[in-house]
Amino acid sequence: MGMYGWGKTNERELLDAIGKALELGVNFFDTADVYGLGQSERILGRGVGKRRKDVVIQSKFGVRSFDGKTIYDNSPSYIRVALDATLTRLKTDYVDVYVVHYWDGVTPSDEIVSELERLRSEGKIRYFGLSNVNMAQLPIWTPFRGSFVTVQNQFSLACRDREQDVRATASALGSNVATWGSLGQGVLTGKYGENASFPADDRRSREAYVNFHGEKLKKNLKIVEAMRPIAEARDKTLSSVAIRFILDALEDSIAIVGVKRPDQIADVARCMGWSLSSEELFSLDQISKGI
Repeated sequence: MGMYGWGKTNERELLDAIGKALELGVNFFDTADVYGLGQSERILGRGVGKRRKDVVIQSKFGVRSFDGKTIYDNSPSYIRVALDATLTRLKTDYVDVYVVHYWDGVTPSDEIVSELERLRSEGKIRYFGLSNVNMAQLPIWTPFRGSFVTVQNQFSLACRDREQDVRATASALGSNVATWGSLGQGVLTGKYGENASFPADDRRSREAYVNFHGEKLKKNLKIVEAMRPIAEARDKTLSSVAIRFILDALEDSIAIVGVKRPDQIADVARCMGWSLSSEELFSLDQISKGI
């Protein structure tokens, strides 16, 4: 909801999408201070409004813009400044889960955790989590096993190459997995074909977003075709099948999806209340591994 980089976005539709999510029973919202340089938090705060106590809000810190450059900063002094700004934009006096967006590679983990604990004792946050952690970083964080309620990494039918990191970090830290890129930046919705194209101001036009380019796009479209009979047999949407795979493949996981309109969250929310059969799960597992 940062309103840039993902195609045409309308704030009214974003607010309506939040309302639709609440109507459908979605109660977990993930954001970050850097998304739209604060726009996402501002819109979420407005959309949740008086329903604040009905939802869990997870926001992230540690990525900041300075002199036109993006830098990582986990220093205790910045954590406090960043949180106060987040609370103002969200129009709330606490964040349910406050997440280290990226480790800056400098600040000792004990200093980060100590500051988060202080903020918790002050009532400004309830829990905290980690994001974008790989196994090489685990020795930094494992002394605090049990402290982080969520660990967030990229995972989807379109991105299985980081699965070892996803599972190992969650297990080592005793945390729940929260997946980003859960719909492969949209490729798993079935809306795109081999000639998928995006305007220059949409980040998916860049080669770095591999899901929409070359052989990776072709592979993703094969995954979409494998989902179709499952969706049709169960009267579900492709988006809901893609999300159901995550929830069934990763125990106690949270699948984070980006939506711009109420119809999109309605499609995704159809993942709730059922599970893939072992045969369906195996079929999707195999084709998404390229076997």
